[in-house]
Amino acid sequence: MEQINNFGDDRNKGFCIHCGGADETRDHIPSKVLLDEPYPTNMHVVPSCLSCNNALSADEQYVACLIECVLVGDTNPIKIPRPRIGKLLAENPLLRERIERAKSLSRGGSPIWSIEEERVKAVVLKLARGHAAYELNEPQVGPPEYIDIRPLVTMSESERMAFEQGDGAGPALYPEVGSRAMQRMFEGQDLCGGGWVLVQDGNYRFRTSQDNGLTIQMVIREYLGCQVGWD
Repeated sequence: MEQINNFGDDRNKGFCIHCGGADETRDHIPSKVLLDEPYPTNMHVVPSCLSCNNALSADEQYVACLIECVLVGDTNPIKIPRPRIGKLLAENPLLRERIERAKSLSRGGSPIWSIEEERVKAVVLKLARGHAAYELNEPQVGPPEYIDIRPLVTMSESERMAFEQGDGAGPALYPEVGSRAMQRMFEGQDLCGGGWVLVQDGNYRFRTSQDNGLTIQMVIREYLGCQVGWD
């Protein structure tokens, strides 16, 4: 990915983008556990305090492992195509057991999974805050108006089209002058269709919008569609 300098308002920099606390470390957005090696060059990082940077590590591992197990239909590490996730499940039997207990069978015999919703929401919110701060220079320390998380396959055709293209009827509002999103807009860097920024093919892409409030959309493993919005 192209590394872009942030020339936005300095008042929106220099503090933890998750809680507003001290700027003690750097947090990768997206989390490395959602990607495969070799990682993209110039990965995006945002300022974070140590507490926020470390607090969700276990939840991020849970989400990454859960998605992979759902895609495969099994928690057996040998069957997991992503080496890092297979290794995580093999080395963390408690995590594997936790995900396995969440699996049941439908009447047709297909596996269905109960998710730990609050853990998934916490990870998605962390990602959204990171993209808002990095791309738009608009840190969102407060709670969002909504968090919507759904597998893409459960969306109707019209819902999927709205998700992929955005709901704005007119041209997108221009982001803050100097923000990375504005630079991408004029230079076309890292963009794939519909204004999505491709971080790693098949693993992670995201899109930012200010058409109707501030909206961050993410797709993880081309399976889980996530949308977080602030007024």
